[in-house]
Amino acid sequence: MRTVTGATDHVVVVGAGLSGLSAAMQLAGRGRRVTVLERGSHPGGRVGRADVNGYKIDTGPTVITMPDIIDDAFAAVGETMAQRLELDQVDPGYHARFADGSHLVVRSDADAMATEIERFADRRQADGYLEMRKWLTKLYEVEFDGFIGSNFDSPLSLLTPQLARLTAMGGFRRWETMVGKFVSDERLKRVFTFQALYAGVPPQRALAVYAVIAYMDTVAGVYFPRGGVRALPDAMAAAASDAGVEFRYDTTIDSLDVSGGRVRAAVTDGGERVTGDAFVLTTELPQTYRMLGHTPRRVVKLRPAPSAVIAHVGCKAVDDQTAGHHNILFGDAWDQTFRDIIDEGRVMGDPSLLVTRPTASDPTLAPEGRDLLYVLAPAPNTSLGKIDWAATGSEYVEGMLDTMRDRLPGVGEDAEILHVVDPSDWARQGMIDGTPFALAHNFGQTGPFRPANTVRGVDNVVLAGSSTVPGVGVPTAIMSGRLAADRITGQPVRRAAIEAVRG
Repeated sequence: MRTVTGATDHVVVVGAGLSGLSAAMQLAGRGRRVTVLERGSHPGGRVGRADVNGYKIDTGPTVITMPDIIDDAFAAVGETMAQRLELDQVDPGYHARFADGSHLVVRSDADAMATEIERFADRRQADGYLEMRKWLTKLYEVEFDGFIGSNFDSPLSLLTPQLARLTAMGGFRRWETMVGKFVSDERLKRVFTFQALYAGVPPQRALAVYAVIAYMDTVAGVYFPRGGVRALPDAMAAAASDAGVEFRYDTTIDSLDVSGGRVRAAVTDGGERVTGDAFVLTTELPQTYRMLGHTPRRVVKLRPAPSAVIAHVGCKAVDDQTAGHHNILFGDAWDQTFRDIIDEGRVMGDPSLLVTRPTASDPTLAPEGRDLLYVLAPAPNTSLGKIDWAATGSEYVEGMLDTMRDRLPGVGEDAEILHVVDPSDWARQGMIDGTPFALAHNFGQTGPFRPANTVRGVDNVVLAGSSTVPGVGVPTAIMSGRLAADRITGQPVRRAAIEAVRG
């Protein structure tokens, strides 16, 4: 594994998103002096926040999985996650509702889920689920150290025993095809492949290696922090600060001073130079390359993932029998959904929606007697879609909410729209092609083919975040920070040491 050359005593991390926080914690735990520069007034990055009319809104991700990866970051500074964060499992993880009126409760417990699938479909599908669960678990175990949790210096880095095992398990076949080997019910296939939307590829075309996202969701379980998802970066920043990391908020980096193949300083928009020995950059990829004066050598243009429209809505409180914490509302034209947003660049003709009700787990996120809803509709990114969101966005959001009310009767009464983010808003925040999901996970943007976390010709810079390895998502962003730290110190965190801290 290539590492940063020269001194690394003082590391400057640009960006206090999850990847930057993770890198800072790992580096501080390995004896480096760390300064984090963040343009916002609080940590979080894509884990955004807004307080509106007494509601505490998470404007970024709402699903947290793989708490052991989060715990690794805290272990790096000699702590446990439980010391800083109250993280509760969401059970059921999802309520899936289908156009034919059927309803499936998704649980992470194997026996409970098999019983639910038998009720929903039949015993044969339940038995298939149990076999698929074994396959998903094995897939994750094989992928973790050799694929998800590894730095790649070249495509030749893939030539390991793990690659042969992944291939034998069908990891490089199609995701939907592999799931279909275990369950034949089309509704069940959707439950275990809809996560391909996050990877930016239709399940019919996505590699089965990304079925590990279904493992994270449906086997390892879904979690939610008290205080909202914003509590996660707040906890990480607090632990990092206590470990000696210096945080400078409201500090925007405008350029980098690059000479002799090294970055000498990060330069703020006010002209201040912040010097360091090594730099971790978590800025959006186009901005990163611009500041470095770097043009990547790629034959094929980078392909961003689809985007989303998210409406945050306050409404009259509903009971838990009416709506769970996470609710997936599947339209009937499932295959057409992917063609609409990924191939044709238009909004869904038959919408499928994710409706999250965080107040189901933490009622303090809304005023008394009210619920907070997060309604997400996948949408084309701004490079593929030619939608005038300024002109049509309000009408589209009203249509989303009408669809939600039709499929979740009793939810959304006395609604007040608190905050809306559409692809044009993501673009204004600097996200590539107006998508919060960064680059799609097709084969040419996977593993060693994804933009590397090292930069040719610049010896003391490492990248972290959703657009580099390993990819998009909360656990992968945190893993990205660890991989960046490994590039600087050459001393990966040992699992034995982590377990010792956990006690």
